[in-house]
Amino acid sequence: MKWSLNLGRIAGIKILVHWTFLILIGWIVFSEMQRGSDMTTTLLSVAFVMTIFLCVVLHELGHALTARRYGVSTKMITLLPIGGVASLERIPENPKQELLIAIAGPAVNVVIAFVLWLILPSLNEIPGEEFFTRITPANFLYLLFFVNLMLVIFNAIPAFPMDGGRVLRALLAFKLGRVRATQIAANLGQMLAIFFVFIGFFYNPFLILIGIFVFFGAWSENMIVQHLDFLRGHLVREGMMTNFLTLAPTETVRDALGKLLKGSEHDFVVEQDGLVVGTLTRMQLIQAVKEEKIESPVSDIMTQEVKAFNVQDKLAEAYTELQKTKAPLYPVLENGRLAGVINTDNINEFILIKSALAH
Repeated sequence: MKWSLNLGRIAGIKILVHWTFLILIGWIVFSEMQRGSDMTTTLLSVAFVMTIFLCVVLHELGHALTARRYGVSTKMITLLPIGGVASLERIPENPKQELLIAIAGPAVNVVIAFVLWLILPSLNEIPGEEFFTRITPANFLYLLFFVNLMLVIFNAIPAFPMDGGRVLRALLAFKLGRVRATQIAANLGQMLAIFFVFIGFFYNPFLILIGIFVFFGAWSENMIVQHLDFLRGHLVREGMMTNFLTLAPTETVRDALGKLLKGSEHDFVVEQDGLVVGTLTRMQLIQAVKEEKIESPVSDIMTQEVKAFNVQDKLAEAYTELQKTKAPLYPVLENGRLAGVINTDNINEFILIKSALAH
């Protein structure tokens, strides 16, 4: 994610913290100041939150390392104020693999809670409200124990994008198939989300945010699976565009601007004698104008490192790659030569047509 600080790597996985995480730290410091807490208490509260997020990192590593066993790599783990996100390249369609990956994260929190339960002395009485509202050296590990239990319970909610939603989908997929299982899990997740929003208006506004997060997470997961199902069995050749404009590397920025204004293309493939040598986006053209490079050849400003698809590649894999990279377009090659281009918009149109035909 943009504006994230790289904390290093664990097991080869990049650990990032998003800048919005500073808002959480600032809010904690402000809250302690409002209470009249001294510097020691304030620092202890900050340390407690940092320890919680260490547990969150371990939780996400549980997902990532289990996924690695099945050939699924993880680019990064990003810490946000609402938790952590492990950016897995894909979710396995095998229900057993998805089930094991989904439960691996909460299993880490169960292990942490169990270790803390073993080493901490038993409480002689039920803690009062003060025990849970103020961090002290005496209750630090006890509260960490309760937080890990809450992480397990929260992630057990059977709704996307929580782990419980993926567990439910995997269990249903054994009998119903992935598409139908996703529909059921997503519908249940959205009903729970509406319930959270309703309860949030009367008890805790934070539940409204959770409800919105769950609702759109469930909707997005369902749409992606539906789209991939429509694309299954189709090749890139079927979804690519064959009517498109190209640029030669010797054409100038002025020439490219003319094609940009006269046509519907926003991005171009730069090719010479049928061989792809680069790509050029609208934003690169606008930046070149700002830098007064209007008479420069496009070869000076184009992106030279170009990933391309082959006409025989699976269309579903191309769709996944485009969703992941957010690239404006990819060239499509046949026998090493330019045969077409493909982008997310064209694949979405392909999906719309297939959906209409199916009905």
